[in-house]
Amino acid sequence: MTSKDRPEIVSEAFGDPADPALLLIMGAMASMLWWPEAFCRNLANAGLYVIRYDNRDTGRSTKYPVGQPPYSFDDMADDAIAVLDSHGVGKAHVAGMSMGGMIAQRVALRHPLRVASLTVISSSPVGIDTSHLPQTTDAYLEHSAAGAKVDWAGRREVIDFMVSDARAIASTAHPFDEAATRAFIERDYARSGGFLSATNHFMLKGSDEWKGRLHEIAAPLLVIHGTSDPIFPVEHGEALAQAVAGAKLLRVEGGGHELHADDWPEMEAAIVDHVRSS
Repeated sequence: MTSKDRPEIVSEAFGDPADPALLLIMGAMASMLWWPEAFCRNLANAGLYVIRYDNRDTGRSTKYPVGQPPYSFDDMADDAIAVLDSHGVGKAHVAGMSMGGMIAQRVALRHPLRVASLTVISSSPVGIDTSHLPQTTDAYLEHSAAGAKVDWAGRREVIDFMVSDARAIASTAHPFDEAATRAFIERDYARSGGFLSATNHFMLKGSDEWKGRLHEIAAPLLVIHGTSDPIFPVEHGEALAQAVAGAKLLRVEGGGHELHADDWPEMEAAIVDHVRSS
């Protein structure tokens, strides 16, 4: 992909640019808003310069026709570096969630000199066989299959499905706030102009370039994973931590595939400590 084909990537920063930079990469179909503003501000108040951004095909970043995304996961890793460049950041601590965690691993492998530390949340290791690990739960697969029947151009139908999706991946340790979730998804939908193009994320393929190369990650690694994650069971986080020398693992008891506000203090403390110790 040439420079003229580079997408516009919309980003936002919190805190003092003189503080250590922390770049946040969100997962499939999710705009930067899925890193809650209060979560970002908490990290900034702890002394970090926090940057969040809309992945291509989400939020206000460049969107592509549905069904033929002209980019790869590696291109999305390069997007992360372009965001750092746009903020004048040479080296950053990088945190990714879900698909964003897989992108973050690629960032650390493709651009090792730009990554001071790596945090991977609710994700799965890149480039290793995970077929022997517990897979996505039957209940979530059944819910996900219903997504194929959704008219992704229809606002109400899409918002209803996204609310049900948030419920399906929610923590088993904390209550699910449906009203707040619906209000948030409605706001994200309005800002993004719909979620149709974001379905391109499910058509992306990984390359064999990183097969068996996780051990090459030089950045200190922190893995954060909920013990009740229905998409990537906690064993995926454990496998990632085992694949990278010196990695630390934080298990969030009852945590789902989400950033539940009740789990923020534990997560934020771990991220801040990881950044400082790196």
